[in-house]
Amino acid sequence: MATETFSTLLAIVKERGPHEPKTARTLADLVSLLGMTLGGIAVFLLSGNVAIKAAAMFISTCGCLGISTIAHTASHYTAFRKKWPNRFLTYFGYPFFFGVSASYWWNKHCVVHHPTPNLIGKDDDIDLSPFFAITDDRWNKGPFRFLHRVQWLLIPVALSFNEFNIQRSGWVFLIKKLRDRHERKASHWIDVAALLSHWATWVLLPMLFFAPIDVIGFYVLRMALMGYAMFIGFAPAHFPPEAEAAEADQKTADFILRQTATTVNFRTGRFGALLCGGVEYQIEHHLFPWIPPYYYPELSKTVSEFCRQHGYPYRTLGWGEGTWKSLAVFYRPKRVLARLDECMDAAKTAADAKVYPRSDIPPPFVTDNMTGDMKTVSTVRCQ
Repeated sequence: MATETFSTLLAIVKERGPHEPKTARTLADLVSLLGMTLGGIAVFLLSGNVAIKAAAMFISTCGCLGISTIAHTASHYTAFRKKWPNRFLTYFGYPFFFGVSASYWWNKHCVVHHPTPNLIGKDDDIDLSPFFAITDDRWNKGPFRFLHRVQWLLIPVALSFNEFNIQRSGWVFLIKKLRDRHERKASHWIDVAALLSHWATWVLLPMLFFAPIDVIGFYVLRMALMGYAMFIGFAPAHFPPEAEAAEADQKTADFILRQTATTVNFRTGRFGALLCGGVEYQIEHHLFPWIPPYYYPELSKTVSEFCRQHGYPYRTLGWGEGTWKSLAVFYRPKRVLARLDECMDAAKTAADAKVYPRSDIPPPFVTDNMTGDMKTVSTVRCQ
């Protein structure tokens, strides 16, 4: 039945296709984001005004976030029609630009996270142990449980190390693959070359023109700011309480339910859309990761209506709201569901009750694409 339901949705989406990559738009966005990133760095280095320097680093960090989300699109092979430019852009965006292993990203995000979002023991993105816990099953447990009581105070500082931790995890993953002759592939060596070029370009080469301490200081600043940017760009889709966490055995649950119950969308303006590159439509992305993100705004109309008709949860938060709620789970961890279909029961109950914020749109199926002035409705959760 669940398979038939997804087949129905897939048929509707295909009928309203095709959804070919928009190469020209991808390249135009990439050029804009590179301009923001490199231009911001140039202004930061040339200006002696502290306020201008701060503004320049803000713009540069925004550009970096956008480059990371375009690389994310490429890692799903949806930025270009052919495979090789997608792989090239993934290597450019992750190992070269940010020092993050592409092999690690493909495994962590595409292989593990997408099939099992927010499933305990499966999705590493939701398991922040031993130092932090955002779910009640991890709360106040483990050797560092004493930190859980004050983690809400520590997380603003810890986020500055986010990018460095991803870099470290990437190297650990890559080295393990390289040491195993059965696992080792040519792509892993390409990854190593891209990672080494990252350090050569962003650290060693600048030391020929600037003092080493200044180069290292700027690199640390850039990566620390990127740690915050990555949290703001990706956490609102899976960290808020509306994005349910569930037991590992729910991997066999209805595919649509597994994605819509554990994922929420968040609204951005045009500038935010450029930076987020489609990750703000995370529900559509999880259901159809092979469809380029430029189609998600229109696709969300189809998906939200389908979810309303079949009783699936479909939630959209404001970007600021989603970020705040992502931080709030460090103060009050969210529970872990034994059964994801509790969310479907709750959604059906809400739909049957017809508790409408406006007469034409029932919660929690509201998206910003359905109405221009509709505000976020995200109150319906599994009870």
